[in-house]
Amino acid sequence: MLIRISKISQAIKDDTNSIRTQVSAIQSAVDNVQREQISASQRIVLEWISSSDYPTQQSDIIKRRQEGTGQWFLDAPEVARWLSEAKATLFCPGIPGAGKTMVAAIAIDYLLNSAQNSAYGVAYVYCNYKSQANQDTASILAAILKQLGQGRSSALGPVERLHRKHLSHGTRPSLDEIFSALRDVVAQYPYVFIVVDALDECQRETRRQLLSKLRVLQKEADLRLTATSRFVPYVEDALRPAIRLEVKASNEDLKQFVVGQICRLPRCVQRDKALQDLVQERVVEAVDGMFLLARLHIDSLSDKTTAKEVKSTLTTLSKGVDALDNAYQEALERIEGQQAGHSRLAKHVLSWITFAKRPLTTAEMCCALAVESGEAELDPENKPDVEDLMSVCAGLVVVDQESAVIRLVHYTTQEYFERISSYLSPDAELLIAQTCLMYLSFSIFESGSCAADRDLEERLRQHELLDYAARHCGEHAKCVEAEVAEAVCSFLSHDGLLACAVQVLYRDLRYERIRYRANYLSLTGLHWAARFGLCEVAKRYLRTKRDDAVHAVVAQDSHGGHSLMYAARHGHYEMAKLLLNKGADVNAQGGDDGNALYAASEGGYEASEDYANALYAASKRGHEAVVKLLLDKGADVNAEGRPYGNALQAASSGGHEAVVMLLLDKGTNVNAQSEDYANALYAASEQGYKAVVKLLLDKGVDVNAQGGPYGNALQAASKRGHEAVVKLL
Repeated sequence: MLIRISKISQAIKDDTNSIRTQVSAIQSAVDNVQREQISASQRIVLEWISSSDYPTQQSDIIKRRQEGTGQWFLDAPEVARWLSEAKATLFCPGIPGAGKTMVAAIAIDYLLNSAQNSAYGVAYVYCNYKSQANQDTASILAAILKQLGQGRSSALGPVERLHRKHLSHGTRPSLDEIFSALRDVVAQYPYVFIVVDALDECQRETRRQLLSKLRVLQKEADLRLTATSRFVPYVEDALRPAIRLEVKASNEDLKQFVVGQICRLPRCVQRDKALQDLVQERVVEAVDGMFLLARLHIDSLSDKTTAKEVKSTLTTLSKGVDALDNAYQEALERIEGQQAGHSRLAKHVLSWITFAKRPLTTAEMCCALAVESGEAELDPENKPDVEDLMSVCAGLVVVDQESAVIRLVHYTTQEYFERISSYLSPDAELLIAQTCLMYLSFSIFESGSCAADRDLEERLRQHELLDYAARHCGEHAKCVEAEVAEAVCSFLSHDGLLACAVQVLYRDLRYERIRYRANYLSLTGLHWAARFGLCEVAKRYLRTKRDDAVHAVVAQDSHGGHSLMYAARHGHYEMAKLLLNKGADVNAQGGDDGNALYAASEGGYEASEDYANALYAASKRGHEAVVKLLLDKGADVNAEGRPYGNALQAASSGGHEAVVMLLLDKGTNVNAQSEDYANALYAASEQGYKAVVKLLLDKGVDVNAQGGPYGNALQAASKRGHEAVVKLL
């Protein structure tokens, strides 16, 4: 009996343990699902705040590092000081092609690897001359915010709050909101490293504003900043005081680089150790600390077939201040020396890369080169291989493997081709504009816009050039409008083709699903022409309307927007005048931007609830001509707006001296108060605009006016570290 009870008891225990195990497994599975759901939701929030992908660029760059190179940088005492000193700034200037971007990548790689066992934050930005339109201050800070959020999920609260606030309204956070969230996230780290590469490739105002914001963060938290740049005085001045470490390739690094390139050289070099040593010696001697020049010199040897040819080339390697230009010229001579078909292909590739409005992928490039005049669709058999494109360009073109971006070997290559643009093709802009128009006119797009998100994504996946053509065709057409006006009008006359292109053009609004599907899909041809400032196209379009021209001018899109609104939003002054002369109403309300001249002031930025009138928005962006036009048309100089209060405060906050003078001359209230920013003096003082502060003081502004986060103008200037403004006040 006891044995039976014991067995029953044991069975019950076994069953209980089994149940516990199963419950534990179920709970573990639930926990994993919850973690995955949280992770997925956080990824959505992070992608919403910034679609940038600097980690992919980092991966591309660090993969190109020659083993053993760059250690001098990590071993430098200046770097050790930057790594250990609170709030330190390290400035790394260097000549073009010295390897500054690789140095930045090495620093980032070191920080990321070390951060796995530490609590600090790491964020980085690769500035690019080709991406200036997408690299404004708000975008860069949002990218930094995204990376720091990825590094610590518990720090995502401020970003998630922004997401909730804006998602339901379909709006985007302002610069101030992004910066406020960034301050909160940075505060959750013991210290943060930020690396900004190629600061000189940013637009001047973006650079000034970005550094100002980062300086504020440095005052409030332990932020350690590194920036690379060419030797540009205004960059170095803006970073003072900073630890300074010049980037210059050491001879040892250059030797390592050349050794790593031997496999690219002809077999006569690969089989001859003495010749390899000679190549190493002569190349290192010629380049004077410039990796880029070493690469170009290696490329100049790649088509040689005998030791004699190699040695002869080594005696003529470019040296001195003109070495880069000479090396580029030699590369072009090699291109010219190819078969006619190869030379023509190389020029087309170089033309597309040089004149493209943004970086192109290899798929986009191959697609562009495959477009044929008179064909209603793309023939896949006409697409070239990427390897063939690379082989005909004499080393001037490279492909980033992770991102599949095809680009010129260096920023200086772009500058060189811009100086000799006629070499590539005197009709490069025309070639690109015509290619984009032909592509957008393919019969496959006649069905119009897609009804669902997934359908649009699939369309873009299948038709690689559609995104670029839809977004930038008008910009290229504007450069050669007279030559393409007829073709543009033909494209605009087809409602389906236009609807397809417009949907892609405005696809960035897809975070607001209703607007994404319904808005902008009823644009007329005149709306599109106004959007890109194509006056000749607009005139031709209106001539086709004859008696209905006035109706065409005032016609609204599906969200109430007018042609004048599109022209004004994007700063096309001549187009705006044309439309006004044709009967457009300057005070017409409608569209996301309210009235048309309000839209003009936005200059390409989507409207938000923080703006109230045209004069305010124009003043905030510093569009002097638009401000003058508005004032001449009787705009209320004291009309209120948000968040700065009125046009004068908005202009003062942006340091737009000429606009401030216009407003003051029209008798604006210099002491007008706002809830958030006190008065114009406070707005200018907080940002450190000495000239604007002086203008306001000369007009008798109340220097003691109270308000704003810091209390008054003097305190704002003092807290932000603007000593010159403090002295004035």
